[in-house]
Amino acid sequence: MKKNQKKIIAPSILSADFGKLAEEIKEVQDAGADWIHCDVMDGVFVPNITIGPVIVKAARKATKLPLDVHLMIIDPDRYLEDFRRAGADVITVHQEACPHLHRTLTKIKELGAKAGVSINPSTPISALNEVFGVADLILVMTVNPGFGGQKFIDKCREKISDLRDLKKKHGYKFIIEVDGGVSEKNIKDLSNLGAEAFVAGSAIFGSDSYEKIIAKMRKEVTK
Repeated sequence: MKKNQKKIIAPSILSADFGKLAEEIKEVQDAGADWIHCDVMDGVFVPNITIGPVIVKAARKATKLPLDVHLMIIDPDRYLEDFRRAGADVITVHQEACPHLHRTLTKIKELGAKAGVSINPSTPISALNEVFGVADLILVMTVNPGFGGQKFIDKCREKISDLRDLKKKHGYKFIIEVDGGVSEKNIKDLSNLGAEAFVAGSAIFGSDSYEKIIAKMRKEVTK
C-alpha cells in the first residue's frame, strides 16, 4: 500500500444473510466497506462447504467494490478462470493447497486479477520465501479456516509484524491482510502490527448497524 493510503475493511459475506445477499452487500457497501470478501470452501481442504462462482457472480452484480475471493479449496488452479470470469478482483489461494505456488500466482496475475496467498495458523511465513516478490497480497489466517465466529489466535500476531518488517527491509509490495476473529476490539492492535486489510464477518454482519461498526473500525485504524 502507498504511504498514507487508507486501510481496507473487507466484510466477509460468510456471515451475511444469504436470503438477501444482494441487499446485504449493498448495505455494507453504503456503510463504507472497501472490499467484499468471499470465502470459498470445498468441504475437503476445510471442514465446511460454502459458495462457488455462481454466488461470486451474484455478488459482482450487487456491487462495484472489489471482490476479494479467498479459495479454501484443494487444487484451486482448476477454478481460477471460473472465479475470474465471475468477477473476482483478488484471488487468494492457500500455500498448503498449491504444490506449484509460483505458477498458480502467476496464472492469477495473467488472468488480470490480483494474486493473493494465504497461510494457516500453523504455517510459518518462511513457507512463502520464494513468492514474496510475486504475491500482491498475503493473507494471515488468525483462526483455523472453515467457520466464522472463531476466537483470534494470539500467536499469529508475530506473523503480521514479521511480514511488515520483511516489506520494509526488502521493498516488497504485497498487502498484508488478516482474517479470523477481527473486530473493533483488536483491529487497532492489528493495524499497529502492520496489517493493512481486515476481513471481518460476524463482527460486521452480526452488529446492529453496519455503518456504525465500519465507522468505528475505520476510526480505530486511522488514529
